[in-house]
Amino acid sequence: METKIFKSDQINQAAALLRQGELIAFPTETVYGLGADALLPQSVEQVFTVKGRPSDNPLIVHVVDFPMTKEFVESYHPLTEKIVKNFWPGPLTLIFSIKPGSLSPVVTGGLSTAAFRMPDNEMTLALIEKTGAPLVGPSANTSGKPSPTTALHVYHDLKGKIAGILDDGATQIGVESTVLDLSGEVPTILRPGAITKEKLEEVLGIEIPLDKHLVKESETPKSPGMKYKHYSPDTPVLMIRPADWNNALDWAKSNEKKVGLLATPKVAKRYESADRFVFDEDTIEAATRGLFSGLRALDEGHKVDVIFAEVFPEDHLGLAYMNRLKKAAAQNYFAEK
Repeated sequence: METKIFKSDQINQAAALLRQGELIAFPTETVYGLGADALLPQSVEQVFTVKGRPSDNPLIVHVVDFPMTKEFVESYHPLTEKIVKNFWPGPLTLIFSIKPGSLSPVVTGGLSTAAFRMPDNEMTLALIEKTGAPLVGPSANTSGKPSPTTALHVYHDLKGKIAGILDDGATQIGVESTVLDLSGEVPTILRPGAITKEKLEEVLGIEIPLDKHLVKESETPKSPGMKYKHYSPDTPVLMIRPADWNNALDWAKSNEKKVGLLATPKVAKRYESADRFVFDEDTIEAATRGLFSGLRALDEGHKVDVIFAEVFPEDHLGLAYMNRLKKAAAQNYFAEK
């Protein structure tokens, strides 16, 4: 299969392929998604096949506006209108209880809930509108590997496996959306993202709990991204605390390990001898934007033995960054032997 690259003036062609049951990757402000018509179960099944994704892992349904959710949702939380008004379109996924039979179990993972998002990307909103149906859209990569933040990342993983990629350049945020569960009485964050706990609490005026439960292999997750290990390159990743950089590099040298450094300019300039992927700035925003690109670059281009990754405080956007990094590292920090 030839995988075509579509530009903004070719959205009609991409939408026509989706209506025919083909898979088209699309851009969002977070990462690139692997799109299929959410109302065509056979197409959705192909998403799992192409990605190598476990079939019990539910998919996020991408909509062009809030009214599109009404065909599927059985009941809305009282805070829904306020949340949608403040955060859609944007990097916030909402989980609702759905009408029985309104979505295929292939989409929901067999659950009585489903996740919905309105992405903040004009090309993808136009794609959904022209397709005339919501689109499922897990990250457009091989399952378990770092999520794609450019069309080139998608092409690397899925060339010859999907019909096309809608190219809108690099994503702005770099990690997947926040997932907020609205199917119960208390809104709960299942996956942290750019819409932080603090932002939600400021708008809603209530405390929002964060579900830190790591889903075991035998469990069905309510949201994507809840597994213990995820977003992982083939190269082992170790998280490095601020006080451990010298010891970690000394350990690598004594053990003849070639190191790939994933760090801010402030840290990276102290260790110029290592292969490096340096974030654009010394900020958590730059680190989050560059995390998956950096993991991919060091894993695929540098042939290193181990990746040393800088850690950040686990608050605000740092919570989303560390959530992804911990899973990429299988929870492993450097500990001197």
